[in-house]
Amino acid sequence: MSFLVEENPAARRFEILVDDALAGFAAYQPRGEVLVFTRTEVDDRFQHMGVGAALIRGTLDQIRERGGRVVSRCSFMAAFIERHPEYADLVVPDA
Repeated sequence: MSFLVEENPAARRFEILVDDALAGFAAYQPRGEVLVFTRTEVDDRFQHMGVGAALIRGTLDQIRERGGRVVSRCSFMAAFIERHPEYADLVVPDA
């Protein structure tokens, strides 16, 4: 099974493809250099396969590469970051 995480700026979300099928997304609202993540969804067919974690990891890695920051209003992303403190430096307080 292959995962590919890509940003879709027109839809304001990062998407994950699993073997070329859209499996889920993490939606955001831009606020300057900060992306405010509002929700993460994974298609039922891909639940309990690590797709959500791969999506968030790929999203955060891309944001780090470009020097961005995040606000996580999405409980799934917030829980992921709590379990993976190596991403905590990307988080800014929600204003």
